[in-house]
Amino acid sequence: MEWKGRRQSDNIEDRRTSAPGSPGGNPFGRGGMRIPIGGRSGGGLGIGSIALILVVCWFLGINPMTLLDDGGGSNFQTENTQQRSTPQNDEMTAFVRTVLAETEDTWTGIFKASGESYEQPKLVLFSGQTNSACGFASAATGPFYCPGDRKVYLDTDFFQQLDRQFGASGDFAEAYVIAHEVGHHVQNLIGVLPKFNQMRQTMSEVEANKMSVRVELQADCFAGVWGKFTQQKGILEAGDLEEALNAAQQIGDDTLQKRSQGYVVPDSFNHGTSAQRVKWFKRGFQSGDMKSCNTFAGDV
Repeated sequence: MEWKGRRQSDNIEDRRTSAPGSPGGNPFGRGGMRIPIGGRSGGGLGIGSIALILVVCWFLGINPMTLLDDGGGSNFQTENTQQRSTPQNDEMTAFVRTVLAETEDTWTGIFKASGESYEQPKLVLFSGQTNSACGFASAATGPFYCPGDRKVYLDTDFFQQLDRQFGASGDFAEAYVIAHEVGHHVQNLIGVLPKFNQMRQTMSEVEANKMSVRVELQADCFAGVWGKFTQQKGILEAGDLEEALNAAQQIGDDTLQKRSQGYVVPDSFNHGTSAQRVKWFKRGFQSGDMKSCNTFAGDV
């Protein structure tokens, strides 16, 4: 991906050298989607279950503390936080700024063509832990979008895990992760997330999971739409598309569950299978049109 020398976004909030602030309200990222986790006995969690929660949360953009707590999640203050100093102008920061700028250009143009204005999200870079309007976030949370404050949260160490632990390497794979979370912001602006959060209040867990899959696949499709615009600009290099498709393949619910527990539980899927995630990213990439991303009609 030929990203160097391009415009960089100013919508970055770098918290990597500061301690987290006070926690926010709603403790759930993206409207409070939960993952049904087995293995609970007498109200406790075994080591295997905790490990599974952390592995899956890396990719689902959900605060693992909300899954370890039976109630509505946790709002708490972390004291004596060890601060890690990270260069604020390193290459990774420049990369994230550039990718975010490209998403801004893409969605500003798309919204303008429809007579609408695009509200650019902030992207929070953190190291280790931070707080959001969706609750406490740690490195195990993984990238996520919080509709409460309309910000994307990213610990860039996640990209190393994406490469080393899940075999999804390459700068365009990393860009896909950012573009997917920005896709959730687009959903928030057009009313998809608010409507889902309202509907899920009367849904069973299985029904909410099925609807969540459609929400997530649309965000993948929106990421593909962004990818098409980067291709048209001549930014993509040979192999970039394959990097994004491989990342989508590696973070499917079925692939994650097979890797972590050796079997799959389809009713617990809430992001989509590997095949579905690849399919919808490709659909957005091939069409370059957000209208092609209606995951709520028919089969996914």
